Amino acid sequence: MFEQAFKSIDDILRKEAGCTTELDYTEQTSWLLFLKYLDGLEQDRALAAQFDNKTYTFLLDPDFRWESWAAPKDMFGGIDHNLALNGDDLREFVDNELFPYLRGFKQRASGADTLEYKIGQIFAEIKNKIHSGYNLREIIDRIDELRFRSQTEKHELSHLYETKIKNMGNAGRNGGEYYTPRPLIRAMVQVVNPQINERIYDGAVGSAGFLCEAFDFLRKQPNLTTEHLTILQERTFYGKEKKSLAYVIAIMNMILHGIDAPNILHTNTLSENLADIQEKDRFDVILANPPFGGKERKEVQQNFPIRTGETAFLFLQHFIKMLRVGGRAGVVIKNTFLSNTDNASVSLRKLLLESCNLHTVLDCPGGTFQGAGVKTVVLFFEKGIATRQVWYYQLDPGRNLGKTNPLNDDDLKAFVELQKTQADSLQSWSVDVSGIDSNTYDLSVKNPNGGEAIVHRSPVDIMDEIIALDAESAEVLAVIRDLLGSNSEGM
Repeated sequence: MFEQAFKSIDDILRKEAGCTTELDYTEQTSWLLFLKYLDGLEQDRALAAQFDNKTYTFLLDPDFRWESWAAPKDMFGGIDHNLALNGDDLREFVDNELFPYLRGFKQRASGADTLEYKIGQIFAEIKNKIHSGYNLREIIDRIDELRFRSQTEKHELSHLYETKIKNMGNAGRNGGEYYTPRPLIRAMVQVVNPQINERIYDGAVGSAGFLCEAFDFLRKQPNLTTEHLTILQERTFYGKEKKSLAYVIAIMNMILHGIDAPNILHTNTLSENLADIQEKDRFDVILANPPFGGKERKEVQQNFPIRTGETAFLFLQHFIKMLRVGGRAGVVIKNTFLSNTDNASVSLRKLLLESCNLHTVLDCPGGTFQGAGVKTVVLFFEKGIATRQVWYYQLDPGRNLGKTNPLNDDDLKAFVELQKTQADSLQSWSVDVSGIDSNTYDLSVKNPNGGEAIVHRSPVDIMDEIIALDAESAEVLAVIRDLLGSNSEGM
C-alpha cells in the first residue's frame, strides 16, 4: 500500500509545473508527510494523557490540525468531501494561512530543541509548489491513507523514504549531495562502533543517513532499558545542515526512523570559528560525508587555522576540533586528499597524523557514489594519540559499480571483519608513519600487492580546473588590455 501511494503521489506531482525533479517530489511529499505524522503524534499524546486523567494541550490550533483542513472525517471514517477544502480554496488556505501560521512556531517556541521550533524551521525553509488545489487534494487523500503509528509501519515508510532519497542521489550531481550509499554508512558505523551514552554528530548531515543508521545500530543492542531509549531519543544524535531542502529531508527521515524531535540545526557549520569551540561542544563519535569540490568564501576561511577554499578540508578541520579526546570518527573524503601537494593539504595531513590516530583508510572504487564521478576514501581516526601505523584496505567488489549495480553490504563484509585485526591480505597492508616523507606527509594508496592505485580524474574535476584556468586567463588578459590602453593614451 505504501509503495503504491508514493508512486501515485509522484505521478500527480509530475503534472505540476513547479515540480520538475526528484528533489521537488521529495520536498513536497515531505512537508505533507510531516503534518500527517504530527497529527498522529498529537493524537497519541492526547490518548496517553487521557489514560492518566490529564489534559493534553495540542501544539496546533484546531483550524490548522490535519483532521480539520486536510482530512475531516465523515461518520464512516472516510474523508468528508463536503467539509474538506479543495481547488483554489485549498491552495489559498495552505499558502496564505497554514504556512504563515506554521512558520510562526519558530518565534513562539520556548527553545531550539523543541518540536515547536522544528515545525517553525521546516516551514520557514520550504514553500508549497503544488499550485493546483485539485492536485493537492488528490495528494492529501493519498497521504491520509498512510498509517505510521506502529514501529512496523514506520519501518516500512522509512524504507520507502530512503528509496526516494536514493532516487534523488541518482538524479544528478545536485541530488547526489543528499545521498551516501547505505551499505558504506553501515560499514562505517560498525567500524566506529558507537555505544549507548555517547553523543554522535554529523556536521554535514544531508539526509541524515549516518544518524539514522547509527540509531538503527544502537537500537538493536541487547538489554536496552527505557532509560536507554530515552537517551537515544533525546541526547544522542546531533547534526547541522546548511541547505534548506536537505534540512527538511533530514528531519523527516529521522522522524520516520523513530526519533520524534531530531536535534538538527539549520545553519552553516563552517561559519563557526574553531577558536570558539569548547569542551562542552565536543562529541564522542563523528560520522560524516562532507561536500567536496565546493569553494568557501574568504570570510569563512578565516574561521580555520589552515586556510583553504576546499569545503571538505575545512570540514575535516572542524571534525578534528569537534571530537573530544578519545573520540572516534569515520569521514568520507576525496582520495586526492591523500596526495595533494598544496600547502593546505600537506598541513592538514600533518595535523591529522599528529593529533589523531589515523588507524584505517578504506579506499573505495570508482562508482561507489552514483552520479558523483569522484573517487573517495574513508578516514577512520581516534583523537588524542599520534598516528604510528596506518592500515589500508583497497575495496574491490570484483565488478564495475554503477546505478544498476550499486555497492551492497556483502561487498564490505570482508573489510569490516578484517579491520578488527588489521591483518595483511591481497587487499590490505600497513604503513609505518616513521617511513612517510615528513615534507609532504604523502598518504597515497599504494598496494604492495597490486601496485599503486591509479587516480582517475572525474569530468567534474577536469571541468572545474578548466573553469579556474579560464578565469585566471581572463584576469591576465584584462591586465594586459589595461596596460595597452594606458600606453596608447600616453602616445
